[in-house]
Amino acid sequence: MSSFNGDSMDNFKGLRITQLDDDEDEETAMEPVNIDEFDDDDEDDYEPVTLGFVESPRFSWSTLRQLFPNLAGGVPAWLDPVNLPSGKSILCDLCEVPMQFVLQLYAPIMDKESTFHRSLFLFMCPSMSCLLRDQHEQWKRAPEKAMRSMKVFRCQLPRVNPFYSSEAPKHDGTDKPLGNGAPLCTWCGTWKGDKLCSGCKSARYCSPTHQALHWRMGHKTECQQLRAVIETSDSDPVNNGVALTQKQKVASKSLWKEFVVIHEDESEYDTEMSGDDEIAKSLVSKRDVNDQMQSLMNDYEGDADKKIWVDFQQRVAKAPEQVLRYSRSSGAKPLWPMASGRASKSEIPNCKSCGGSLCFEFQVMPQLLFFFGGKNDRESLDWATIVVYTCANSCDSSLSYKEEFVWVQLYSQTA
Repeated sequence: MSSFNGDSMDNFKGLRITQLDDDEDEETAMEPVNIDEFDDDDEDDYEPVTLGFVESPRFSWSTLRQLFPNLAGGVPAWLDPVNLPSGKSILCDLCEVPMQFVLQLYAPIMDKESTFHRSLFLFMCPSMSCLLRDQHEQWKRAPEKAMRSMKVFRCQLPRVNPFYSSEAPKHDGTDKPLGNGAPLCTWCGTWKGDKLCSGCKSARYCSPTHQALHWRMGHKTECQQLRAVIETSDSDPVNNGVALTQKQKVASKSLWKEFVVIHEDESEYDTEMSGDDEIAKSLVSKRDVNDQMQSLMNDYEGDADKKIWVDFQQRVAKAPEQVLRYSRSSGAKPLWPMASGRASKSEIPNCKSCGGSLCFEFQVMPQLLFFFGGKNDRESLDWATIVVYTCANSCDSSLSYKEEFVWVQLYSQTA
């Protein structure tokens, strides 16, 4: 697949994105909005934007890591398949449960050797109560000390690396990486399975939480059966490593549905809507998320919120099924649905690794929740937009996966 960044080398045109080659807190009021702390939202200042849309994978091999995919839902296709995030970094800081995969984008930067391959991975806790607490953490603490229920990681590799060929993939089902990755959690298929079941010596887990879930959901019986086989056989315990041409089967039934993310330039939608676009707009207008947003608009009293809302609606209406907006150009800014709850310049930290500035790279739209099967009730996960900022220099780090900065804007600014 191609990159969202748009940078690519001529001999990596095979990476161009196609239709898969035919294939507990008291209620707290927000501080007044100081417009001077934010970028000018004049529409004329917008930089070119790439829009992301989701569709189901057409082939079983379309989402494998050796094809450098853009994905939403399911499990990640780790770029560095060995040195995965670990420890507390994989947990929601609030409930201490492993986070769930949201999406990943392949966004290489071709003017730097170490970023020939570059992917961004977004994770979050699926608990709305944690997300509400996260929102308050953004305002009560300095960003670098905040307790987060959502995290984003950046991974980058040079063209010559231990995991992939230096040649472009063929996209015909025959592409293979240069070796297996780390064994993954049997339950979630997302994080490294560095804890082995003491019974069957086969199932692996990223955390005691997922081991307990798997045990309750049927592994208790399965484990006994596997132990019986091992005790009567001379063979080694079952190896749950992932073959080079397939993905590991996951025991959890609560992961979001898997999609591939395709992209189009927003400029392609500047003309009048076609008949198909009108149908798409009609479908989107029925979504619970848009109903909620319209209800909120009726409650707005401030001119700032109204103006921003109108600009947001007009921009999104060009392509109502967009789930993502990407633009890493120097003047790029998020498209905020509301004035309240935006990230001001002073609230965006510097890079933890190099101390340099962070820049806006992409934002996730609430429409993604529709495709993930989101419900319209108080406890269901919901957001107005999720904005990701990354190191402007995409600096190198001793860690394979460096945590970047993510800001969440919710419809309600109170918990």
